[in-house]
Amino acid sequence: MNTLNKLKSYMAGRRKLYPIALILSVTSSLLGILPYLFVWFIVRLLIGADGMVNQSNIMTYAWWAFGTAVGGVVLYFVALAFSHLVAFRVETNMRRYAMKKLVSLPLGFYDNNTSGKIRKVIDDNASITHSFLAHQMPDLAATLLLPVLSVVLIIVVDWRLGLACLVPVVSAMTIMGGMMMGKGRKFMAQYMTSLEEMNTEAVEYVRGIPVVKVFQQTVFSFKQFHGSIKKYHEMVSRYSKLWEKPMATYTMLIHGFAFVLIPVAILIMGNSAPNELIMLNLFFFILITPVFGQCIMRSMYLSQALGQAKEAVSRIEDLTDAASFKSEESSLRQENHDIEFKNVVFQYPGAKKNAIDGVSFRIPSGKTYALVGPSGGGKTTIARLIPRFWDIIQGEICIGGVNVKSFDKKELMKQISFVFQSTKLFKMSLLENIRYGASDASLEQVNKAVDLAQCREVIEKLPNGLNTKLGAEGTYLSGGEQQRIALARAILKNAPIVLLDEATAFADPENEHLIQQAMGSLTQGKTVLMIAHRLSSIRHVDQILVVKDGKIVEQGTHNQLVNQHGIYTNMWEEYQRSAKWTIGKEEQYV
Repeated sequence: MNTLNKLKSYMAGRRKLYPIALILSVTSSLLGILPYLFVWFIVRLLIGADGMVNQSNIMTYAWWAFGTAVGGVVLYFVALAFSHLVAFRVETNMRRYAMKKLVSLPLGFYDNNTSGKIRKVIDDNASITHSFLAHQMPDLAATLLLPVLSVVLIIVVDWRLGLACLVPVVSAMTIMGGMMMGKGRKFMAQYMTSLEEMNTEAVEYVRGIPVVKVFQQTVFSFKQFHGSIKKYHEMVSRYSKLWEKPMATYTMLIHGFAFVLIPVAILIMGNSAPNELIMLNLFFFILITPVFGQCIMRSMYLSQALGQAKEAVSRIEDLTDAASFKSEESSLRQENHDIEFKNVVFQYPGAKKNAIDGVSFRIPSGKTYALVGPSGGGKTTIARLIPRFWDIIQGEICIGGVNVKSFDKKELMKQISFVFQSTKLFKMSLLENIRYGASDASLEQVNKAVDLAQCREVIEKLPNGLNTKLGAEGTYLSGGEQQRIALARAILKNAPIVLLDEATAFADPENEHLIQQAMGSLTQGKTVLMIAHRLSSIRHVDQILVVKDGKIVEQGTHNQLVNQHGIYTNMWEEYQRSAKWTIGKEEQYV
């Protein structure tokens, strides 16, 4: 089984327990059947079918029936204990592998995969494999023993009644097998895809609830979320109706076996054996046939669980199958921290148009350059290509004369600090958040970064200072305060290259002033590339690059660009007009 072989690779040190669990499960099933056989022997003795009644033999059979029944329960318990230990190890290792793989993937991967989908695929799909390994596989091992037991019982007891009891059992198995193996597998793939879509849309909807409430909208305002729920409902309803007749037929067969056994018993009465013995055999098969039915249901659940496990493993592999960026060995040594784009071309996966088309520029070490231009022009893409959110399809991006592809991933990340317009603070203490880029930093260094980031007043008003936790268990910060904490984290990291993507986007005027001061501390002596929509914040940078349609259309200082009467001039004039705009007083009429 290919799926089982894949799961074995996650078993690690507990792999040897699994064959033992399967063997114990098989033995348990065998012992579970034997009590019925011993009871049958006892009844045969009581009715005198085997000659004179022997009390000693009856007690022996009784003890054997009791012992095998208890032994079957104990062995099944031990088998499940072993299989659960293995299943928990597989579930844990799958999550560890997936998370380890995700950390190594390019940062652009997270722009194309939502957090809801990633959580669903990794967390829920790993859990799906647990039931398959802990319950269904041991039950399969027991189910495989069923044909052998059937043949033995038919030979030992009565082959005619044995065949009669197998007619409804085999018919029911055929019906369930056809449903599970064919349309059931196809449904399972659709079902899991639908769950991922609902999970993704649900996360998006929950995050947007404040907007929904403020504008007095309902769930129907999120058409995709509502659509995913409706799609799921229609699919499951259609599948349930598909099962209506097969399940009814299966239930009738598996519970109506007596309607086959009794007529057969009547037909053979008086032909070859005493009526008492035939009635005894009929009683035995009426007792044992439901056990066969239970085995069928276990095997059918196995088929379903196998389909789920196969789909789960496949989806985890598909999610983490994105190729990690490989570093190309280079004999060149980094001389400084300048950044150079050489005829760079980049296109997003699945796009028909280049997002970046032949971009070339160089930022000398220690200088600050700014990217401006219309929205969607490629500013953020240019900045994110430096740390290899994605790999370019043509040209070169170099740091200190060395292609970024030649850097080890960790070494490249050490070179760069990020401050994006959408900051991410974790649900941990402020101290841990600030130390995130430099875990070994001393408290003195942290406090210095806090002061440079102009967020001392934020820390002082919190109940536990730097040890205050963020999130539901602690406190929440405003957008501007979060930006300053993110700047403190970047300052503490002290990377030689700084990328700023609209770092004052969520700041009010007061916070913007403080953030500008903090950025001055952060960028001092560093190679800086910043993206800004507020043109007043970039007037004094060394160079401004105007980006439009993936190309650099203008370049120069603020004064040079204003005098060119081009795109930047228009942007500056528009900015000036918007800055002077005020709400006038309404005229008073008497």
